[in-house]
Amino acid sequence: MATIQFSKGIDEEVIPEVRLTRSRTGNSGTATFIFQNPKALSNGSTDEITGMYLIDEEGELVTREVKGRFINGKPEALEAVYVMKSPEEWERFMRFMQRYAEENGLGFNKAE
Repeated sequence: MATIQFSKGIDEEVIPEVRLTRSRTGNSGTATFIFQNPKALSNGSTDEITGMYLIDEEGELVTREVKGRFINGKPEALEAVYVMKSPEEWERFMRFMQRYAEENGLGFNKAE
């Protein structure tokens, strides 16, 4: 099962928009996740956001680069950036995203 968490043990239910960029050489890449009104920011949530954890049967990918977006002082969205520094990290990330997409009905659109 592929899941995303912001606090250990608590699955995020909101499906993010994900934007991928990759260097021309293919040696590095960046994935930007945008969660609109995620459960992690809901009023009832008292759990601390410690990072973004991408968890599947192969293990866990972690980024600490998580920012909140606020509108009129209210939490609106979370934005997380996951950086891949090698072709192996890119492939591992893509395997996670394949599993996550299949489980959550996500599609893939390639930008020109």
